[in-house]
Amino acid sequence: MEDWKIKISVLWLFASIAFLAHQIIVLMEPGIIAQLMAGEAEGQKIGPGMILFFAILMLVPMIMAFLSLTLKESLNRWLNIIVGGVFAVLWFISVIGATQSGYWGGALMTLSAVVASALIIWYAWKHRLAS
Repeated sequence: MEDWKIKISVLWLFASIAFLAHQIIVLMEPGIIAQLMAGEAEGQKIGPGMILFFAILMLVPMIMAFLSLTLKESLNRWLNIIVGGVFAVLWFISVIGATQSGYWGGALMTLSAVVASALIIWYAWKHRLAS
């Protein structure tokens, strides 16, 4: 197994766990559980679409961890660069929201997912240049 593939796979798992940890930390914010029980999240009604979106947001990094070990090199590199970039942006937006709420634990966890995404892009790009 190639070293860069293992690094990227572990980074996807790290980012996934960091984002899940952020979600758990958010539940500690005063009033959040009451809002969730009322069927709202940050002023938006919780519905099947929102739940599906968050399920996908949590599932894709885990799928990428597997694909990073199994895909052929060219597709692997480009998929990691593109999906890593998309998730870096999504997670960075989440960092901004967390810092605005003043709960720094969630911001720190999500920032670590942004850093992991940047490293995923870096390792995929770096291997592309080395090939």
